[in-house]
Amino acid sequence: MDDDDLPRRRDDVLAALTRQPLDPLSVDELDERVALLEAEIERVKAHKAAATSHKAVAEALFRKG
Repeated sequence: MDDDDLPRRRDDVLAALTRQPLDPLSVDELDERVALLEAEIERVKAHKAAATSHKAVAEALFRKG
């Protein structure tokens, strides 16, 4: 079973992040949070692209054999 198939743990960092109240944050803090989240999104997209590429290479290799 892949980790992707498992349910998220209750102490998942992403779940905790989405439950945090935004009211106490200043506009500058919100801007910083948005920038950090956008950087994390780009990091995840890059990892996904690499994983997809590796999977395609592996599938192509096994189809030839």
